[in-house]
Amino acid sequence: MGMGEEAAAAVTAAATSSTPHLLIICNPSQGNVNPMLRLGKRFAAKGLLVTFSSTSDVGAKITASSRVESGGDGVPLGLGRIRFEFLDDHHDGEELKFNDLVTHLETTGPPAFAKLLRRQEEAGRPVACVVGNPFIPWAFDVAHGAGIPYAVLWVQSCAVFSLYYHHVHGLLELPAEDDLDARVKLPGLPALSVTDVPSFLLPSNPYCYKLFTEAILRQFRAIHKPSWVFVNSFSELERDVLDALPTVLPQPPLLIPVGPLFELEEEAAVRGDMMKAADDCVGWLDTQALRSVVYASLGSMAVLSAEELAEMAHGLTSTGRPFLWVVRPDNSALLPEGYLNSIAGRGMVVPWSPQDLVLAHPSTACFLTHCGWNSTLETLAAGVPVAAFPMWGDQCTDAKYLVEELKIGVPIHGPLRRDAMRDALENVMAGPDADAMLGNARMWSAVARAAVAPGGSSDRHIQAFVEVFLNVSR
Repeated sequence: MGMGEEAAAAVTAAATSSTPHLLIICNPSQGNVNPMLRLGKRFAAKGLLVTFSSTSDVGAKITASSRVESGGDGVPLGLGRIRFEFLDDHHDGEELKFNDLVTHLETTGPPAFAKLLRRQEEAGRPVACVVGNPFIPWAFDVAHGAGIPYAVLWVQSCAVFSLYYHHVHGLLELPAEDDLDARVKLPGLPALSVTDVPSFLLPSNPYCYKLFTEAILRQFRAIHKPSWVFVNSFSELERDVLDALPTVLPQPPLLIPVGPLFELEEEAAVRGDMMKAADDCVGWLDTQALRSVVYASLGSMAVLSAEELAEMAHGLTSTGRPFLWVVRPDNSALLPEGYLNSIAGRGMVVPWSPQDLVLAHPSTACFLTHCGWNSTLETLAAGVPVAAFPMWGDQCTDAKYLVEELKIGVPIHGPLRRDAMRDALENVMAGPDADAMLGNARMWSAVARAAVAPGGSSDRHIQAFVEVFLNVSR
């Protein structure tokens, strides 16, 4: 695992006889916090001191929901320690929406992050390396200005990385959106229809996502700057695309798989939940029969209309099976009147769940998912088949892989309709292909867990990175 001469010199300067200190700076969203913190915990377990940081708002939510403290020496984890310390980027008023948050952080983020790095130096724990994610490009500039090596974690699949990389470099030609028979073909990827590519690349991408899309594409224009580019995937899952990417011109950076970044049991006490998970989820699952429960969650960002929520509500109840459904507080007011009372005894609706524990529970039989990459990897690790209902972005590509390539689920095509949902769930749990899907899911679970087990493919990549810093400090 190589790095440039400038980065090597900076590593040597920052690493002393004390434990090397790695600082993770994370984009303020749950979908980024989860994999970034889990990667940080795996670095700590190998012997580093790791500080996890994000905005002050994220800090307030995590410390309230996950019982962690900001500042101090942190807690021991494996051979190292992990601690939390957040940016001083406070703003007045209500929580900022995405576009306003991006603008706010572009102004307040750099000085707040520079101040955080100086605090580490003054406290006697200078930062040997910064790990960020691509949605906060200013963090690289601050770290570079301080002479600190920088790494990034790509939190989507290698396949989606390839699609965006080809697009940015003018190497991706998309068919018209109404040409559903045309196929996009790239090295290492299966043939994709226009509905399988990330929706942010399509002309119909809504205006409200334009800034989000630009943030994604901007990172690819500077993707060669970091010394390391980690990816939340594993070699066995995406070997074809990993082998094909080095043949692309201009050549992309080397992707280093370090996933799947699901919650390991020995690290689960340190969590980064921004919403408090319902305490009684696992207890309720304990009362249900083996492989009987439908678990439904559309992630931390999806916003459904009242009509869509009603269709989903009635679709779940019409299966006649017990179900656990995550409905965030910002959506719960739109549930049909009297619905919660009507499902008493056979269904449970919660504002947030400990998803890793729910998917791993022996009562969980099926996952109705939006196919976000975190959820995709978590269900692979748990060996749970899916009903795939992608909504936007990379979810469209992830669903293609879950259903057609890995063959562990069935699709639900929009617009959301209760009968289609019921039929999809029934096919996953008791249809003619149910046993085959379960067998495939369990096979991939074994492969995924082997990748992060001691000596596994991703574990070796993490160990090699940590050794760069430990060898200098010895």
